[in-house]
Amino acid sequence: MRPVREMAPGRAQRGKAAAEEASAAQRLRTELGPLADVRESRDAEEPILGVRVRAAILGWLAEIHAADDLAAVGVKPRSTALLYGPPGCGKTTLAHHLAARLGVPLVIVQADQLVEAKLGGTGRKVAELFDGLAKVAVPCVVLMDEIDAIGSERSNDDQACAREMNAALTTLLQKIEAFGGRLIAATNRHDKLDKALWRRFGLQIDVALPGDDERWAILKRYGLPFAFDDDTIDGLAEITRGAAPSLLRQTMEGIKRTLVLGERLKLPVDDPAAVLRIVIEHARPHPDYEPPPLWADPSLARTFAPEAWPPTREG
Repeated sequence: MRPVREMAPGRAQRGKAAAEEASAAQRLRTELGPLADVRESRDAEEPILGVRVRAAILGWLAEIHAADDLAAVGVKPRSTALLYGPPGCGKTTLAHHLAARLGVPLVIVQADQLVEAKLGGTGRKVAELFDGLAKVAVPCVVLMDEIDAIGSERSNDDQACAREMNAALTTLLQKIEAFGGRLIAATNRHDKLDKALWRRFGLQIDVALPGDDERWAILKRYGLPFAFDDDTIDGLAEITRGAAPSLLRQTMEGIKRTLVLGERLKLPVDDPAAVLRIVIEHARPHPDYEPPPLWADPSLARTFAPEAWPPTREG
């Protein structure tokens, strides 16, 4: 066994890196103020990803870490990515995980919050954001969420509103082009994005609804610390096909909440179908997308009849 004193430098180095990231995050918060939400690595959660998305992210990380090798053949690591897909599929979680893997803060900008009614206001806010990032000049990953709020296809309409948004988009394109850091954009409406904006991103990653394996893993994760057995998770996975990760999490948290509060509120916690009906009454899928089986036909709750119920709580 190594002496404790030989392990200390490793801990010290990690502590120093964490302190540097915390300092960078605070500088970003001070400079950007209400324009952005700055999150640190320690708060990141590892997402459950499909095979294609995981391969794309691992490939991007490999590029970043092999910058010198790529430079030797005249290639740079890509610095921009577009995440698109249905709402609630974990695009923000994915961006935060990537930033954490790089050991840098995530700067989250809600693009719709940059839109102003005042003439020229949107473009000025876009410029203020990127100028602030350049002023602080610390490593970070920037996530522009709902980028379609500014980046929708340019209009030929000569109305003042259309001209204003076209000008704001031009400013955004110029600022992205000049930005030296890593930028991720997210949207649920990639089909509405301006073609020039689409070309600004080195990667375009479809963050789709989870497949069978990912859905099962998400249900299992958010069932903890209750010991839902595999048959129970199988049953839930079957009737939640097509659900976004956010809805799966909301469902499992609703089940846990019902189990914990059952005695206090006199809820029928011994009846799994009744528990499920209670949960789905207030946990609803996004209205723009086809509802999963359980929400399309709530009577399917009757088919949820696991033998091991209620689940025991671990720990």
